[in-house]
Amino acid sequence: MSSSEINRALFDEVMVPNYSPQQMVPVRGEGCRLWDQDDNEYIDLTGGIAVTALGHRHPALVKALKEQADRVWHLSNVFTNEPALRLAKKLTEATFAERVFFCNSGAEANEAAFKLARKYAHDHFDEEKSEIVSFVQSFHGRTLFTVTVGGQPKYCQGFEPVPGGVKHAPFNDLAAVEALVSERTCAIVVEPVQGEGGVIPADPDFLRGLRELCDRHNALLIFDEVQTGVGRTGSLYAYMDTDVTPDILTSAKGLGGGFPIGAMLTTDAIARSFSVGTHGTTYGGNPLGCAVAEAVLDEVSRPELLVGVADKHDRFVAALEAINQRHGLFADIRGKGLLIGAELVHAWKGQAGRFLAAAREQGVLILMAGPDVLRFAPPLIIEDADIDAAMASLERAIEQLIQEGPES
Repeated sequence: MSSSEINRALFDEVMVPNYSPQQMVPVRGEGCRLWDQDDNEYIDLTGGIAVTALGHRHPALVKALKEQADRVWHLSNVFTNEPALRLAKKLTEATFAERVFFCNSGAEANEAAFKLARKYAHDHFDEEKSEIVSFVQSFHGRTLFTVTVGGQPKYCQGFEPVPGGVKHAPFNDLAAVEALVSERTCAIVVEPVQGEGGVIPADPDFLRGLRELCDRHNALLIFDEVQTGVGRTGSLYAYMDTDVTPDILTSAKGLGGGFPIGAMLTTDAIARSFSVGTHGTTYGGNPLGCAVAEAVLDEVSRPELLVGVADKHDRFVAALEAINQRHGLFADIRGKGLLIGAELVHAWKGQAGRFLAAAREQGVLILMAGPDVLRFAPPLIIEDADIDAAMASLERAIEQLIQEGPES
């Protein structure tokens, strides 16, 4: 097949139609820039949906991958391997956790967390203590269990019956959570910043209240840090900016910098409920993924990088606020670190997709967080000049759409 035949149209011919990718095909990247098949250049504010934390082709990650590729690629969990052990040691040294389980994705990390919470409750209390409390508009993955725990019913439609024992409360509403929690609750799971649900930060008092409820009812507190983790909010993990420590934490996305890997972190006492044979994965903890993730962790843990995230946040928000002063497009601008959401005003509700397409035509790539929110999750290494250029391009796209007018 010639390269000219490998194009966006081929997607519609050969791929299962569960995605609708943008009308271009990126072929190479460098730092915060991407180029498509026609050599058009884009500033990437998507970060692979908060994945490419160090940008494209970061030399430390390329070096780690190449060096490990010359040693061993895969062993399965019949054996352990050096990269997995090094990475686990660094994660436990850097966080509250004492034990790590490696897998391939955020959904798998959350699946493991939810299973472990139920198994721990079964081992220490009884089989009736199995309910999980989650939040409306939350997102925890696309397995049948994780879409059920997630608070967006649209992801369950057509896949029923779904697992039982899951309840949902409004986000940031502690009284509503308290009404749902009982001695049957084995876990509460929360995103420190709801990502897919609209880039909504959790209130600090809300998180403290969840911790107290879990302690009172012998339930585990799970932080889903798949999107907020690995420097995204300005700390290695978002819980570190609070006075709340979870019992279980899930990580993925930025952990591999683009190479698939996920992790579930917990304490020694809780981890004991996953005894030999209770849970597993063929590819989890593979040497390639762990070698790359170790390099990511080393780079992201540098204090100057983490401090820079807060500065870049302020620059993004200031630019978005300036755009809003001129055009009155955003009802709210919110987020933490380099996970930022701009909610569209009522007249433009449901039309975030138009802004993605228009921004692409102006050479900048952005995301949605639902149909009403523009989402920005660029590489943590993005330079000020790229932020400024991207915001100028975004404003040109906005001006174009305003001329066209909102859809009725």
